[in-house]
Amino acid sequence: MRVVDIILDKRDGRELTGAEIEELIALYTKDAIPDYQMAAFLMAVFFRGMTAAETAALTLAMAKSGETVDLGAVTGVKVDKHSTGGVADTTTLVLAPLVAAAGVPVAKMSGRGLGFTGGTIDKLEAIPGFRTALSGEEFLANLGRIGVAITGQTEGIAPADGKLYALRDVTGTIESIPLIASSIMSKKIAAGADKILLDVKTGSGAFMKTPEQAFRLAETMVGIGTLVGRETMAVISTMHEPLGLAVGNSLEVAEAIDILSGTGGAPELREVCLTLGAHMLVMAGKAAGFTAGYAELAALLDSKAALAKFAALVAAQGGNADIITNRALLPLATVRHTVVCPTDGIVQSVDAARIGYAAMILGAGREYKGQQIDLGAGLVVHCRIGDSLAKGQPLATLYTANPAKIAAAETAVTAAVAVGPEKADRQKLILGTVTAAGIDLA
Repeated sequence: MRVVDIILDKRDGRELTGAEIEELIALYTKDAIPDYQMAAFLMAVFFRGMTAAETAALTLAMAKSGETVDLGAVTGVKVDKHSTGGVADTTTLVLAPLVAAAGVPVAKMSGRGLGFTGGTIDKLEAIPGFRTALSGEEFLANLGRIGVAITGQTEGIAPADGKLYALRDVTGTIESIPLIASSIMSKKIAAGADKILLDVKTGSGAFMKTPEQAFRLAETMVGIGTLVGRETMAVISTMHEPLGLAVGNSLEVAEAIDILSGTGGAPELREVCLTLGAHMLVMAGKAAGFTAGYAELAALLDSKAALAKFAALVAAQGGNADIITNRALLPLATVRHTVVCPTDGIVQSVDAARIGYAAMILGAGREYKGQQIDLGAGLVVHCRIGDSLAKGQPLATLYTANPAKIAAAETAVTAAVAVGPEKADRQKLILGTVTAAGIDLA
């Protein structure tokens, strides 16, 4: 096979075979293809797109490029969840122990963040002693014993995706739905779950800015899962304002505990967790329908059973479970500053992207891969769209170790929160679902 012929075929809009795609990815993984040729191929895909069969073939080729996880030794139907990400998206910290408390094993491989805040692994590392690098044996043992385990994704999982993503990042080929979908799904397939639930975000704080883009990405990923024999479902949720109130690693851990203990946290975060969890229970055969699954999970929150499962998860991975009753054990930045509303009015919008940018300024996120972050930095938002505020009321509390960062972060927060005289309605939180059967609008 000549790589240049593959590039020409894709450039001219001809459909590639699964064998051609598999060989292309295998050669690139082994460094047998130079970056400039793979960059040309990616650009051809960017402009020409891929058929469903091509996208599925690319996904499988990347999934097979490294290690795959075998969860067969763990009883029960394993359902994995993936979010396309957003600001104050703390769902995994609540959802994993919640679903596990209902008897569905949750085996989660998560990553670090690049952007506004840390990823799930960064958030968990804000818990003193919590180990996010588990051996395969430890991972399966914890999963079998307590029903939930969360570990960092190893470089051996879908290594082709890591190489391709780095190349896409510097060649202007990030915004391609076939490439995005295959990147996400290759890792989910390699992680070994029986079924896959996707939370696809849309809005100012999400990668997919419009609902149309989000539904199209969801359809592509569900189609991939169907073609490779993994039942896949997507929930489309909005990210027009931060999902939770806390933006930052230890701050988000604290809010997750608030949700699990019933003592606070954003109602929107709780609602998304219950919605995703209910679908996971149905997919695993643990609930007869969405309504029954939702009610069961709500009861597990009320009874503190999900909180107990979170404590078991923390203890099993070496963390100090005393954080549940003693928040002072979490790292929190020493410099704190309250941003206040400059005028009377009604909150018209809370730009999630700008709030996320403020958190990154404060030290909660990364501007480049490998950058050290401050696990105690971030902010807590005190208002939602539609809230009536008086001049001087708090908009957000900022946390940082560096007082010199306060001014720029305050400017970002003030720009993010628009206040005016008009009545403002909040956006619908859940827009619909996508399954192999089609789209179901909420």
